[in-house]
Amino acid sequence: MSMPKTIAPLPSGHYWATPHAPFPLDGANGYDEVFPGARCVSDGKWVIFDKNGDEVWACNAMYAAAHFDFAPLCGAFASTAD
Repeated sequence: MSMPKTIAPLPSGHYWATPHAPFPLDGANGYDEVFPGARCVSDGKWVIFDKNGDEVWACNAMYAAAHFDFAPLCGAFASTAD
């Protein structure tokens, strides 16, 4: 028997988030505004997604880690000002 997959919360930081491909049987997931990608900021507990400086969605860091791919942003790219 295999071990269940363990997911850690998204650590604190600034990221570019890309939603995982939806499973065909999934209903509306609520984060359509993040597609095809958005900047986000995590405090390790809560993640806020924004586009053009406007918040478009938020969720807890565990949910984010399970449903998005993340690339760290650094320097000027981490700024939320457009």
